Amino acid sequence: MSDDDLISELYAGCFRRLVVQLYAVSGDVNEAQEAVQEAFVRALVAPRRFARLENPEAWLRRVAVNVLRSRHRRRQVLNRLLRRISPPPVVVDRSPEHLALLAALRELPEGQRHALALHYLVDLPVVEVAATLGVSIGTVKSRLSRGRQALAELLTDPDPDVNPDPDVNDYASNGRADVRS
Repeated sequence: MSDDDLISELYAGCFRRLVVQLYAVSGDVNEAQEAVQEAFVRALVAPRRFARLENPEAWLRRVAVNVLRSRHRRRQVLNRLLRRISPPPVVVDRSPEHLALLAALRELPEGQRHALALHYLVDLPVVEVAATLGVSIGTVKSRLSRGRQALAELLTDPDPDVNPDPDVNDYASNGRADVRS
């Protein structure tokens, strides 16, 4: 078996397991995936040395954990520096409506969320949104339309006075019960 085949086989066999393990450590699945990918990249840099390891999966795990630790330390240093330079950014609008909008946006698919944010919050024209996202203008228009529709559904409060039973609503509106049934 060649060195590249060994790495490919290990990737297929243990990538998911390593991501799950590192997700438990980091609490962020994206960070875990990136750390495991970085470990495999480092294995590819020296495939002969990697192939001679007694337990390659343990080596990958150790490298990925070290990558996570390094990123965490760098992020902490950056956060400290940013706090020294300026106060934390202030959220402009903390009204319940704004917070509800942000929560609803987070529930949308990524493409719709990005299109809506760039067009309505950043105020970019559709052409610039398409260029920024690397998609066609038609795709942006479609995502905006679907996103608006999904947001409308997410942000519409059900009327507490309306009972889902239509017979009850008829009685409430005209004071008479429908006895035709």
